[in-house]
Amino acid sequence: QSFDEEDSRQPCATLICHKDIREKHLEYDKEDKCHIDGLINLLVKDKFDIIQKSLYERGFHKGITCVLYGEPGTGKTESVFQIAKKTGRDIMEIDISAIRNKFVGETERNVKKIFADYREACEKSELTPILLFNEADAIFCNRTKNVGSALEKMENAMQNILLNELDRFDGILIVTTNMTINFDEAFERRFLFRI
Repeated sequence: QSFDEEDSRQPCATLICHKDIREKHLEYDKEDKCHIDGLINLLVKDKFDIIQKSLYERGFHKGITCVLYGEPGTGKTESVFQIAKKTGRDIMEIDISAIRNKFVGETERNVKKIFADYREACEKSELTPILLFNEADAIFCNRTKNVGSALEKMENAMQNILLNELDRFDGILIVTTNMTINFDEAFERRFLFRI
């Protein structure tokens, strides 16, 4: 189901029900399996509530943020689907190609709308859904230091909005990438887990 059927200029976010995900058995090396199992353990309802409370009591935002990185075809996206299946959480998958817009200010508005839609989905869901940015290096990339063009200004503004949203994020965010070298250091600091 699309959150944005009425306005085609808005980014498309697809809600994927965990019940519709086909269960698969994925093979990981020992270290990655340990990390994936640990993440699944954190996202089980009772444990997630405890972790959120603990983060909040320590003065942090309650969000769980994770980067899954690796070569193409290694199962990053499927891992997210299997994590959702095992924890009973739906996925709000973002179509990154629909975020950028040629009209001034629309790209920034689209990024803000993603997080507003996600907060709304959290309120309506029994369990906090997973917000998924697939191939996230396309928007979580290095900011331009010597901004010249209007496009560079727009990119930096979009990334600043993303950073602000991550600073107050209280849900579950998983991003996948095979290009971590392109991630801005400011984004890297905002992810609790790197698997």
